[in-house]
Amino acid sequence: MTETRNYAAVTAAYWGFTLTDGALRMLVLLHFHRLGFSPIDLAFLFLLYEAMGIVTNFLGGWIGARYGLRLTLYAGLAIQVAALIMLSLIDPAWALPVSVAYVMAAQALSGIAKDLTKMSSKSAVKLVVKEDSGGGHSLLFHWVALLTGSKNALKGVGFFLGGFLLEVLGFQPALWLMAACLAAVLAAALGFVRADLGKAKTAIARRDLFAKTRAINLLSFARVFLFASRDVWFVVGVPVFLYEKLGWSFDQVGAFMAAWVVGYGIVQAAAPRFSGRGGGPSGATVAARWWGVVLALLPAMIVWGLAQQGLPGTAVLIAGLFVFGAVFAVNSSLHSYLIVAFSDHDKVALNVGFYYMANAIGRFAGTLLSGLVYQLAGLEACLLVSSGMVAVAAATVFLIPLDRKISPVL
Repeated sequence: MTETRNYAAVTAAYWGFTLTDGALRMLVLLHFHRLGFSPIDLAFLFLLYEAMGIVTNFLGGWIGARYGLRLTLYAGLAIQVAALIMLSLIDPAWALPVSVAYVMAAQALSGIAKDLTKMSSKSAVKLVVKEDSGGGHSLLFHWVALLTGSKNALKGVGFFLGGFLLEVLGFQPALWLMAACLAAVLAAALGFVRADLGKAKTAIARRDLFAKTRAINLLSFARVFLFASRDVWFVVGVPVFLYEKLGWSFDQVGAFMAAWVVGYGIVQAAAPRFSGRGGGPSGATVAARWWGVVLALLPAMIVWGLAQQGLPGTAVLIAGLFVFGAVFAVNSSLHSYLIVAFSDHDKVALNVGFYYMANAIGRFAGTLLSGLVYQLAGLEACLLVSSGMVAVAAATVFLIPLDRKISPVL
């Protein structure tokens, strides 16, 4: 019961953080696009956000394993409050290079905050759900899918909230409001999480930071390309296309992005019911292989549909992206379950941190390519790059051994 209470506190704090994180992304994207930033400029605003996730996940897993998840959770919430306040102080009169550098620095803090809180919550679930031969793997998958799906649904709500607050309050007041709300979440969370939650019972050697099993290494490599395949069109390409080419308003762009992420989160939470996860990690690995193959085909099919004269382009794009989101959600849910299932209880924070470091590398690459490819070749090129990246991720999952006992280090 104590572990469950600790996990509930961590998860509630993570949900509160997620709302501000989604709102902040939409605020920054739409506000600075309105100020005249190019797609590449916009991509650069998010690069340090993703880059710091690489470092944070790598070191955050070690910190969580050594000192407990309470420290990483509270630090993440406090740093996000500081990032919101810092961003609110930007002066519109600053020169473009100064503004970009300042926003990148604020986003770097936000990236650190995001991955500290995410790693804390994703690691805590392993400590609550006990695996056993009587169905523990299925229960673990259910909990991981529920956490990840609810997080993404809330992030989608945050996207809408960001567009709405920008339209109603403006950039600076919206940031102040979010900082105040998140500070209240941090204050409420203080004292609810046990100090040693997630702390390893054995000493953490330096080699533990790098020495992972073959399955974890391959899964992490696949994660790089899986999330790069989404962000290569999601971060800059589609929002700017909807605003610039289709003439949508901030509210409409925010609502679409919100609906996409909320739908993605709902499917992700429900994935254990229909994704073919029977048989524990081995069954989930097989399912991840074939769901990945299906996903790899979808962006190319959207491009094909856009090229057909008799089909309405906007409807093809919107419907295609929603189908991609649903299949991507199943893939992501299976991958998220597998990293937790492949980890032992004592080093779960280390392995989850390593895995989400790979996630951050993929997001970094996808973010950079989203602005670059869109500016040079348009949205169709972003989607074709996405298709190729998913193909690499799916092929990598085929290399994961089906017997989780096979664990030589690569």
